[in-house]
Amino acid sequence: MYIRSGGLAIEAPMLDLGGNNNAGNTTLMRHASLSAFIKNAPTALKPKGPYAIVMLEDAVEVDSTIQHCLDAGFTDVLVFGNPDLLPRDDAGFHAVAHDMHQKNALSEVVNAVINAAPGQWIHYCYNSEYLYFPFCETRNVRELVTFNTEERRDTIMTYVIDLYSNDLGKHPNAVSREDAYLDKSGYYALQRFTPDGHALERQLDFFGGLRWRYEEHVPWLKRRIDRVSLFRAYSGLRLSEDHRFNDEEYNTISCPWHHNISATICSFRTAKALMSNPGSMYAIPHFWWKNSEKFDWNSNQLLELGLMEPGQWF
Repeated sequence: MYIRSGGLAIEAPMLDLGGNNNAGNTTLMRHASLSAFIKNAPTALKPKGPYAIVMLEDAVEVDSTIQHCLDAGFTDVLVFGNPDLLPRDDAGFHAVAHDMHQKNALSEVVNAVINAAPGQWIHYCYNSEYLYFPFCETRNVRELVTFNTEERRDTIMTYVIDLYSNDLGKHPNAVSREDAYLDKSGYYALQRFTPDGHALERQLDFFGGLRWRYEEHVPWLKRRIDRVSLFRAYSGLRLSEDHRFNDEEYNTISCPWHHNISATICSFRTAKALMSNPGSMYAIPHFWWKNSEKFDWNSNQLLELGLMEPGQWF
């Protein structure tokens, strides 16, 4: 597969899903606003998900992010962003004009889609972020959510694993799919508590990656790397700006009776932010450290590093 990156055609990894590739099976639909999309959603979306939401903050790796969602097997991919960021070619997804830099843009978009698609599985991510789950090279996301539903579980916990280039001179924005690295250690979790100090059952706050190594440049409320980015919607469910839901069970890492499957969001987003923020871009000469490891773009590496687990998924 070839994707566009910075105007150049480059070869990129592609998921082999055993003939279940969903790319190209739908036609491009454009929507002038979020409200226009929600109005058209009953006829625009396929009757059965899962659906993927891609939110565009800039023009970096837009094509590869969308293609990754299509290759993963999502039945519809919904791309939200300013009109000048939305891809213009027919690539089999829905393009929705929406300012992703306005206040509460995340919760506004995700909650609107929840309202429009109760009962459906939904995944959300930003551009230059890529969902990986155990054995995703041979199993698609439709199989994943079907299995999880049979496990009586309506969420899949995902952990944001920071990706970065080890050569910031060559890649000033720290983004390079061919030269992507991740931290192989340095991750930890703390018990999550209610405002009055009671421990929340099966809830933890996870930290690590670039947000941990360069915490002096990251506000406290932005340092967590846990994100339930794949879940089943229902009427009344709401996501907040801190990536937590109003349903406490949706914020848990597993069910009470056994460990569940978890996944990762392999993301250049933090590296991009650190390299574009004037307060950090001149203070960080490189992201390389002794625990950096080249990312192989496969799920087995993430499993071996303990960054996600298969649970009962065979």
